[in-house]
This record gives sequence, structure tokens and C-alpha cells, in this order.
Amino acid sequence: MSQVNTQQMGRFIAAGSKDKLGGAIEALAHLNALHILDYDGTEDGFSLGTPDPSSEEVGRSLVKARSAASIIEFSGPERAVPSAPVRDSLSNELPGKIDDLLQAQSRIDELDNEISSIEEEEASLEMVASLGLDIELLSGYDSLSSFVGTVTEPVQSSTLGESSMVFNSKNGKQNMVAVFVRNDKSQDANNVLESVGFESIPLPNGKGSPADRLSQVKGRKHDLTSEREELAKAIEEWIDANGEDLACGLEVLERDHDVLTAPTRVAVSDHAFVIDGWIEMRRSDEVTKALEPFCLYTESDQFELIAGGGGHGHSDHHHHQEMPPISYQERTTSKPMELLTDAVGRPAYGRVDPTIFMMFTYPLFFGMMLGDMAYGLITMGVGWMVIRNSATNDLLMLGGKFLTYIGLGTLIFGYIYAEFAGWEIFLYDKLTYPDGSYMKDSAGHYMYSENLSPVAFLANLYPFNLDHGYGPVADLGYGITLSFPFHRVGSHLEDLIVLTIYVGFFHILMGLAIGFRDILLYGNGHGGVGLVCAFFEKGTWMALLIGGWMFAYGFLGDNQGWLGAEEAEALMVPGAGIVLVSVVLLMWTLYKYHGVPFPINVGLAPIEAVGMMPTVISYVRLFAVGIVGVKIAETGNEKLFEPLAHTIQDIAQASAMDLVSIPLLLIGWLSVQAFAWILGVFSPNIHAARLHFVEWMRQYYDSSGEEFRPFGLKSRYVEVE
Repeated sequence: MSQVNTQQMGRFIAAGSKDKLGGAIEALAHLNALHILDYDGTEDGFSLGTPDPSSEEVGRSLVKARSAASIIEFSGPERAVPSAPVRDSLSNELPGKIDDLLQAQSRIDELDNEISSIEEEEASLEMVASLGLDIELLSGYDSLSSFVGTVTEPVQSSTLGESSMVFNSKNGKQNMVAVFVRNDKSQDANNVLESVGFESIPLPNGKGSPADRLSQVKGRKHDLTSEREELAKAIEEWIDANGEDLACGLEVLERDHDVLTAPTRVAVSDHAFVIDGWIEMRRSDEVTKALEPFCLYTESDQFELIAGGGGHGHSDHHHHQEMPPISYQERTTSKPMELLTDAVGRPAYGRVDPTIFMMFTYPLFFGMMLGDMAYGLITMGVGWMVIRNSATNDLLMLGGKFLTYIGLGTLIFGYIYAEFAGWEIFLYDKLTYPDGSYMKDSAGHYMYSENLSPVAFLANLYPFNLDHGYGPVADLGYGITLSFPFHRVGSHLEDLIVLTIYVGFFHILMGLAIGFRDILLYGNGHGGVGLVCAFFEKGTWMALLIGGWMFAYGFLGDNQGWLGAEEAEALMVPGAGIVLVSVVLLMWTLYKYHGVPFPINVGLAPIEAVGMMPTVISYVRLFAVGIVGVKIAETGNEKLFEPLAHTIQDIAQASAMDLVSIPLLLIGWLSVQAFAWILGVFSPNIHAARLHFVEWMRQYYDSSGEEFRPFGLKSRYVEVE
């Protein structure tokens, strides 16, 4: 199948004698090809299988390994290692090392609790020690009430009466107080203390001097902290010595556990088993041949999608068909773009897979926005570093390639825009006479200065004659003007705005065409299918889009001077007619295929039709986001780099203050460039994703596909036996 479709799937059933179930499971595990459907227990005479007896021992080891993995940060080997040494380690020293690690971590948890409790006691002792009273004297009286705590200002005994005793002290910036009064005066004392912001503190237990106890507590805390540090150091050493072994052992245990417990997903009777699942049809013969020694019967039927029967999640159950999981085509170059498709959800079976399209359009949109050679090179460099450090992590590998792709798009458009780190590569001033008039040569052409750009040396990358930074211009008609270089922040700003609108027009039109194809072949998810349904569901919108363009171009073309009055009217009138007819057809579409009552459609259809305009205009962000990024970098260049360059150039006459400003200006300029690049990576990604996921995909995309998850042994750190 082509790259615009997902893999052709089929239903696979295998049955055999119950005593051969283990062999069949083992064969499937090595094939990594069957998406097993868990048995639901609805067939008479069949029940769920039982796990292999050895799964309990493997499960216990797996629980310990997972516990160890959850408490430390570790990494596996950069390349997959043979399984024999890993299994040997699991059978000998690794379980004991895991026990040592878990015991050390358990002791650290105990120490953390003890240290936390001691710190609370220490804080309490520090406060009461300043009062100079033994601990047992602070409370426990029958005829006296005691108040020990902090106040905003010292308490005078005269305010509490002659029968009171007051002790004031300072603990750092805190005012400490201990007040003792007869029980019958406790309420009066409480009122006085509240007026000075009294807050009681927890009192330490025991007897004796708080200062002596404090010394003992600090000693105990020091001992516990030292023990904890030693254990933490031992754990770090454990990670360095055994981290890779743990990663490999955990992977092997998880693989073994999956295989040993797989019978619980299969239907078994007293004497037989039945395995049911989905398979990629390209591998059906391979799977059938591998299961021949273990199965008496195998069958693989290619799935045929019933037109109009793929109603995922819709209320029309008469048209619902059980759908297979979705497996992407085998890809190399475009595989990183599967990250984008998976972010939305896999396409429904039979529908167009957008991955191959985004391979071109996503870097295109990103590059149009960021469009700077320096930032493109940096982005590609970061992507290359991620790839270099991805080791066995496939997700990091794909992420690195994705960064490389969008970085390449940025580099290409940076070359087209002639921009580098926020500077224009071609920067000239018109020469003037003292009276301010412009100088011209004998042919009447303006005279210019030398290239004033700080990156003027990059002009050598343009190996053809340019008229002070301006090259060939192509007027393609319909308001489209292309030039090379394309000065988006200068003379071609309006051309870029028009171009982004056309990009939106064709991108949306492509999405509608894909939707037309899907409905024509497979239906709209509500039971409708065929040419008529496709015309009303998507053809109406395509006509509305084209009619809207004809009307808008005719109207704007007349005002901009692109068209004469007669030519403009020749487009506006038919365009307006197409739009009106499309709105009427849209009313019927909402009624016929979506069940919306017709009186409501009279108001709803025009509102829906108007919504197409902001959808297309939304693509103007391809211009706006990029201009903002350019201006940020340009401001940093003007305010920081140019003063820096002038200071360095005249360093012989520079003052001490100027010399001090050099590193500050350099750091500031680099910070602005870093900010511009970081913003340039995140913001264009957000907007490029929005244009694809919201504006484009909603024209056709059904994300109800389930991921194809074949049962089998996955290798990341350890080779499969």
C-alpha cells in the first residue's frame, strides 16, 4: 500500500492442543506480529488460561526490580547487549544487590523520619532554652496555668498582676515569654497575652536544662545526618556499578513476565486453546508458518471495510463495524512525523494517513515563520546532539530527527529571506548630497553605499548578480509575487501576507479533497457514502472556498490595481453566486447528513460558511509570528551588538567604563539571541501544530484509530534470544 494509507490488516485465529499453548505463545513472542484480543469469556466451554507456574517467582523478582528502579535514576547501555550475561546476573548476584539497595533506601526513609522529628524537637528546644528554665518547670502544675510562646513585644509583670511570674527572653529576632498565673487568673492572663500577639509553642518532653538537651539533640542529628549521607553515597556508587545491570535485568524480567502470563489472555477449554487477534497481512504467511508446529488450525482473513460502516463512536449503531488497530507503513525518512500524528490520534482504518503530507508541510510552515539561517543551523545542531545521545531510546531518536527537519526548513527559508541571526544579509543605504537629495549615476540609477550588514560576508552564498540585494522577480498573477531573495521585513512584506493566505487556501483545499476521497470510498461515519454524500459533505465546502476566493480576489484585485473593473466584476459576480449556492447546499447537508432540523439550518449554514474565512486567514500567522521573532533579534542587534562592535573597534580610545561594558553587552546580546531562538523554536511549533491539527485536519481527519500493539519481546537494552 502507498504511504498515504496505513497497513492492510487482517483477523488471525489460531487453535491447537492445550499442551502446545506454551510453544505457541513463545513463537508469537518472538514474531512480535499479533495484536492479541483478550478473551472476554463469552463462549461456552472456554475460559481464560492460567499463567505458567514460574510466573510467580518471576513476578516477585519483577516487583523488587521495579521498586529499585522507582527510587533511583539510572540509564541502560547505549547498545543492546546479549541476553545470556543478563540472565546469568539475574540468577546470581543481581537479586542480592537489589535487596541491598532496597534495604539502604528503607533505612534512608527511616532516617528522614527521625531527622524530621529531631528537627522539630530542636526548634522547640532552641526557643525555650533562651528562657533559662528547666523543661519540667514549664508545665505540669495543678494550681498554676502556664503560657509559653512568642509575642510581638516583651510582657511586663505589672500588666498581669502581683500573683504572676513573667520570664522574657530573645531567640534571634523572636520575643519569647513564659507566664505563670493562678488558675483563677488564667483567663485574664490569656486576654493580656492576646493583645501582644501571643502564639504558644510545642514544649519538649523530659526534664533538665533545655541547653543540655539541645546539645544532645544536635549531636544525635549530626550522627543521623552522617549515616544518611553515607547511605546516599553508597546508593550513588551502587548506581554507577549496577545501574545498567538493573536496566537490562528489568527488561528481561518484564519480557519473561509478559510471556509467562500471556495464557490469561487466551481462550482455553479442557483440551484446546484459541488465540484471536489482528495481524498485518504482509506477515500472515510468516506467522502461519511459525505456528504450524504448535497449532492444528490457523486462519487469516483480510479485513474488508464496509463502506459507511466505520462509525466509530457514533450513535448510528446500524452502521458500526468492528475496526482493526492501526499500523503505520514501514517508514524511514518520514517516520519522525508520526510523532505529530500520534499526538492527535491514529487515523481511522482506510482513511488517509497525514504523516507523509506533514513531512513536507510542517517544516515548510515552521521555516516560513522562523526563517533565519543562524537559528536553522542551531536547531539542526541541537537535533544532531539529541540523535547522538539517544542511544537505544527510539523516541529521542525521532525527536532529534524532527528537530533536524524543522531546522533544515528554517535554514532554507533563512537563505530565501537572506537573514542571519536577525540581520539582513543585504543592507545598503542610498547615497545623498549635502542638500539631502539622492545621488544618481549617469543612467539615472540610484547610487548606494557598500553593504553595511555585519554579516555581509554571507552575500557570497548568492552566486549571481543582485541589484543591491534584489534578484529576479516573478509575477505569477492573482496577486502572487515571488522574488529571490525575498525580503520579508522590507519591500516584500505585503507579498508575504498574500502568499500566506494562498498557502492557507490550498492547504485547506487539500484537506477537503482528502475528506472527499474518504467519504467517497468509506463514508462519513454516519452511514452516508458515495459520490453524492462526498459532494454535499466536502464538495460544498470546496465550492464555498473557491467561490469565496473568486469574490475576494475580484473585490481586492480591483482596489489594488491587479484587475480592471470589468475583470473584477467578472470574478465577483460568479464568486458571489457560487457562495450563495454553496450556503443553500450546506443547509441541505446539515439536514440530510447530520440530522439538524431545517429551520435551524437557515441561520446555522450562513454562520458555518462565514467560519471558512477566519480558517484561511488564520494562516496569516505564518507571516506575523516570524516578523515578531525577527524584530526581537533585530532589537538586540541594534541596542547591544552595535554598541559592542563600536566599543571594540575604538578600544584604544575606550574609557574604563566602556571596557567594563564589553562583557555586559556581549552577555546581553547572547541572551537576546538565545531568547529569540528559544521563542523561535516553541512559538512556530505551536502555530504550525495548530494549523495542521485544527485548521487542516478538521476538514477530513478521523482520529478514532487504535494503536497496533503486537504481542512480543521488545528489545531496548537486551537482545532478544
